[in-house]
Amino acid sequence: MTEKKKKTENPTDDGMTSEKRLRICAAAGVFGIITNLLLAAVKFAVGSLSGSVSVTADAANNLTDCASSVVTLVGFRLAGKPADKEHPFGHARYEYLTGLCVSAFVLMLGFSFLKESVTCLINRSESSFSPTALILLFASVAVKIFQGLVYRKTGKRTHSVSLSASAADSFNDSIITATVLAGALVRHFTGAEVDGWVGIAVAIVILISGGKLVAESAGILLGKAPDRETVDRLCDTVSSYDGVVGMHDLIMHSYGEGRIFASVHVEVDAKKDIMLSHELIDRIEHDVCKKLGIQLVIHLDPITVDDPLTNKMREDTEKIIAGISGSLRFHDFRIVPGKERTNVLFDLVVPTGFVLPDGELVSLVTREINELYPTAVVKIDIDRDYADLIGENEK
Repeated sequence: MTEKKKKTENPTDDGMTSEKRLRICAAAGVFGIITNLLLAAVKFAVGSLSGSVSVTADAANNLTDCASSVVTLVGFRLAGKPADKEHPFGHARYEYLTGLCVSAFVLMLGFSFLKESVTCLINRSESSFSPTALILLFASVAVKIFQGLVYRKTGKRTHSVSLSASAADSFNDSIITATVLAGALVRHFTGAEVDGWVGIAVAIVILISGGKLVAESAGILLGKAPDRETVDRLCDTVSSYDGVVGMHDLIMHSYGEGRIFASVHVEVDAKKDIMLSHELIDRIEHDVCKKLGIQLVIHLDPITVDDPLTNKMREDTEKIIAGISGSLRFHDFRIVPGKERTNVLFDLVVPTGFVLPDGELVSLVTREINELYPTAVVKIDIDRDYADLIGENEK
């Protein structure tokens, strides 16, 4: 099997190959293009005949969804390109870039129709709906709900962020169209002109949706923290092996669905044969890749586990740090005994936004350790928790 073939058939958690995933996502994209084009054409016709700015805004929203499907489809195609010399981690992040482009377009459209709806109110424009127009709007709501169900099912199956976002957008669109329909019914049966207000409501929903999409796409590109479930699965898998004493410094990078790279420090007994420890690390890396689809690199950390003084000082340090905050952790604890003093060295993991500055925290921990061990020379390195190894319930 060639190298290119191997990359193409990189499986996800459920065994689906990348090639099959892209085909399914592309089919969903084509489905979205066709349905959104039909909806936009119907609503533009209804909006033109009735003179309703809210229906026209809703039609433009569907046209935006169509453009979104086109860009997403292109993004899936680009994301499926194999890794090359310039992009050794592949091109899967194209999916997020296209999402960001669509989000910006959605915001522009929202502002445009907000302006038009306000103008409609100022000019006191009137609209008129026929029974046929009302039936078409009702059918549009049903089509949007069906579209959302298709997107949601496909998004869950393929673990696609884009399709999951499209599902939420489709359900939001069904609410928008239902709101427009309600306004049309009010106008049809009571004569009250609420079209401009409904148009403003539609524009605001479009703006909120676009803002959320921008935040989500930008967050992933900027380096969003891995989700808790992925971190827990990885930690549980690594910790399950005999010989693993502890783990820390987990860092994860996502380059798209099925392309997660991670590194972690794994603690083992320092007295264990180094070749056996290396064999254990190799086995863990291989199993994590096979079971979770994560390319893992492990740094081996030998630690002392049977020295009474080290264990006692480690336990006391753990109590001190836990007494300060449950969100603090430490690792790589070691001591270097001397004739007159004992060096105590470890890394202190501090969560982002901790209440105390690093300098004050180090001074506080040092002072409390020295109260128990006056001859200890404490040397603390501040570390960051990039993958949220501590659950929210522990903070």
